[in-house]
Amino acid sequence: MDYEGIIIRPPSEAGSLILQVTVGCSHNKCTFCPAYKDKQFAIKPLEQIIDSIHQAASQYKNDVRRIFLCDGDPLIMPQQSLMCILEHLEKCFPRLQRVGIYGNAKSVLKKSVNDLRELRTKKLGIVYMGLESGDIETLQNVKKGVGPQHMIDAAHKVKQAGMKLNVTVILGLAGRHRSAVHARETAKVLNGMAPNHAAALTLMPVHGTPLYESYQQGTFIMPDKFELVQELRTLVAGLELDNCLFFSNHASNYFPLRARLHRDKEHVMRQLDQILVSRDEKCLRSESMRGL
Repeated sequence: MDYEGIIIRPPSEAGSLILQVTVGCSHNKCTFCPAYKDKQFAIKPLEQIIDSIHQAASQYKNDVRRIFLCDGDPLIMPQQSLMCILEHLEKCFPRLQRVGIYGNAKSVLKKSVNDLRELRTKKLGIVYMGLESGDIETLQNVKKGVGPQHMIDAAHKVKQAGMKLNVTVILGLAGRHRSAVHARETAKVLNGMAPNHAAALTLMPVHGTPLYESYQQGTFIMPDKFELVQELRTLVAGLELDNCLFFSNHASNYFPLRARLHRDKEHVMRQLDQILVSRDEKCLRSESMRGL
């Protein structure tokens, strides 16, 4: 297998074979994101990708059930190339059940629903999208490159194609002054996207990013740990999702959650309210245990 640079994949793809089909991120302008800064975006040559597939199949042919395509935005690839890759994966791994992929809203919107359905027939079964925030001002501040309605429209395309949708949001991304707005608007957009899975991470300013410089200069102020719990509570309170698996168990978060919405919503709200009333730091993950 041929990998260039650091490889990033969702936590839920930990057991998957990772196949790199693009290098870096086609957008790569988000002020908070340290990933792919050492890479210039490129689509790998199809021959090189197919060679990697054959190499992997020679060792793991009957062991692979899930495959994840990276780097940051493989859905930007031409339809014919993606279909060729998926056809080779299906042929080379007879026990393959599902292929996953990162997709930003722009790339999803460039595909038709029929394009996505065609990919679905070749076992592309889940798309991971980073919403980050539903607040348009926050999205503009972090240079996400798309707005809330783009996210909703892209989500609808994925769902219409019969694929599962996993959406990530970032607590703290709006800073202290827009924390409540960020949480409320993010809940609204998640409701519009109706993902199968939603995951909340917590912002950790990383050296070398523009947001880190603002953080160091004091122009961006992070919410404190209990303000972040309040942000999480506001987010959950606004969610009106049926049968969505919601996570906040990433290592960056102060309080880990795993809940099936709407079923577990009241229980989650009680947990968060108890923490906010008690302000007991023992209920929260310690700083030494947090990480990206």
